Amino acid sequence: MGSSEPGPSWTFLTNHARILIMIARDPGIRLRDVAAACGITERTAQAIVADLETGGYLTHTREGRRNRYLVTVGTRFRHVAEADHEIAGLLALINEGAAYSEPYPGRNGEAAASDGGAGRRGAPESARSGGN
Repeated sequence: MGSSEPGPSWTFLTNHARILIMIARDPGIRLRDVAAACGITERTAQAIVADLETGGYLTHTREGRRNRYLVTVGTRFRHVAEADHEIAGLLALINEGAAYSEPYPGRNGEAAASDGGAGRRGAPESARSGGN
């Protein structure tokens, strides 16, 4: 019972933003799951994560066979029109007021962030509270 209506021809968020938001929600998310949620290939998701790491927006560490990602505090939008704003504001807006992933439970209920809350230190008060 699929819809025969085509999807939207454009969206407000790029795949880069979408993936950063998903990683902020669940730092242990598999890129296979990210790709499926975004409607892109796993290879494209890997390339986008590499872009985000190169740009300083996130880092990753290995935990066994999996990666755990950490959004970098204080990073700003790349475009000159938004460059005076930190990405924490967007993450807080989309992720229900939390700029970083720690309030969200990871898989099987374990804590989502392994940084002991360090991911939120240094974030502006407006990002932590969800305000302006």
